[in-house]
Amino acid sequence: MPDPTDPTLDEVVARSLRDVADFPQPGVVFKDITPLLADPVAFAAVVAGLAEGRRGVVDLVAGVEARGFVVGAALAHAMGVGFVPVRKVGKLPGETVTASYDLEYGSATIEVHADAVAAGERVVLVDDVLATGGTALAAWDLLERVGAEVVGFDCVVELAFLGGRERLGHRSVRALHVVP
Repeated sequence: MPDPTDPTLDEVVARSLRDVADFPQPGVVFKDITPLLADPVAFAAVVAGLAEGRRGVVDLVAGVEARGFVVGAALAHAMGVGFVPVRKVGKLPGETVTASYDLEYGSATIEVHADAVAAGERVVLVDDVLATGGTALAAWDLLERVGAEVVGFDCVVELAFLGGRERLGHRSVRALHVVP
């Protein structure tokens, strides 16, 4: 029987976040998961929460640079599946496929190896935060272009006020903590 005094996963994430004002530019409040990553109990709870419902459903985890690498690689390891890095342009050797998109404060280009995924492999896409959805949408589309069947986008924190979930449309989105 669960201990009623144990915090929920949502509470664990909420208390492990740090707000950084005016980063990366004035007016933006950055949701920093660094304190969560430094807490082994909280980080283990996050990985277990993300793994729930995904074991046996996915063949690979794809993580978006940079914090999505940390969370995604730990998740892939915990589930016993491989990891696919979704990187900033110019960081991967060999043949790549790229996608450009807009952020809430600029634009970016990401890439994956052209052979990162075998046709039809089931992939869950992971990042630390869902904000406007630009990165998630570009990464999702990029993975589909290289043959993946993307089963969902999972994140630690969703900034609901920025509308990312709506931008992703019909795609499956899971967030451990939602900031309204």
